[in-house]
Amino acid sequence: MLLVIVAIFTAVFALAAAVLLKPQGHSQAAQKRLMAIEAQLAPPTPEKLATDVRKQEVPLSRFDWLDQLLARINLRARFQLLLCQSGVRCSLETLLFASAAGWLATAVLLSVRTGSPLLSVMAGMIVLPLPFVWINRRRRQRLSKLGEQLPEALDMLVSALRVGHSMMTAIGFLGKEMPEPLGNEFRKCFEQQAYGTDLRAAMIDLARRAPIQDVRIVVAAVLIQKETGGNLAEVLEKVAQTTRERARLKKQIEVHTAQGRATGWILSLMPVILGGLMYLVHPEGISILWTTEIGIKLLYGAAGMTVTGGMMIRKIVNVKV
Repeated sequence: MLLVIVAIFTAVFALAAAVLLKPQGHSQAAQKRLMAIEAQLAPPTPEKLATDVRKQEVPLSRFDWLDQLLARINLRARFQLLLCQSGVRCSLETLLFASAAGWLATAVLLSVRTGSPLLSVMAGMIVLPLPFVWINRRRRQRLSKLGEQLPEALDMLVSALRVGHSMMTAIGFLGKEMPEPLGNEFRKCFEQQAYGTDLRAAMIDLARRAPIQDVRIVVAAVLIQKETGGNLAEVLEKVAQTTRERARLKKQIEVHTAQGRATGWILSLMPVILGGLMYLVHPEGISILWTTEIGIKLLYGAAGMTVTGGMMIRKIVNVKV
């Protein structure tokens, strides 16, 4: 059985590598180069100018069938937005391949150690969502950094408006002067407006790429001022003050809930770590948990209570600001 698992892992790895790293034929590559040259020499049309900004985005997948499958189950837009918000420049098939390769490698290693292929395959499924967990973590870090940069950006925006610059000129200035990731978002918004996109659509797209409450407040203030008029600089100045107060309050809450969050992680990971250490010291003793009927029931009950306790602690310490 072990040889079968190793053979399946090797075949899947070789097939995925052959598909992802397959070189293009000479005729196909030459045809693509000719088409690229013709596109560069051809005069740009308004439609092409309007889509130049979107062409800079990383495609979701190089396989049409995967794009069609995700579009059919309404997941293509979600994955594309997730990759855009995380700032990670990789394709979806790379994440899927990393997930499948990690699962098979973990299953093979556990099968060699435990001698139970079925249990190893089921336990190896734990690593399947790890690439997407990493992407989601990068997204949270990027959005958190974006929120920290927003008060300074609003101060610069207010100063530019008070000296007489227009809204889009001020946004273009922020796109050049602000560091990543906020500078990149303002630069995209300015380029969309420069290529003919309506201000309302460009600002709504900015709020979609940066789904945090402070950015939504700024977008709402800009759109309301565009329709009804008013002193936009004064409104944005108050928004900047509110944003700073919310950031200060959020940091204070994180300090007060640090002990609770650490307790949740320790209580959630301790059974897994202790179980692994006990297996290394005395495998025959702890193997009763998955070799006997009562042991399996106890294992399921312990896993359910651990997950429930971790979710309850997370709910308690996760205070919305």
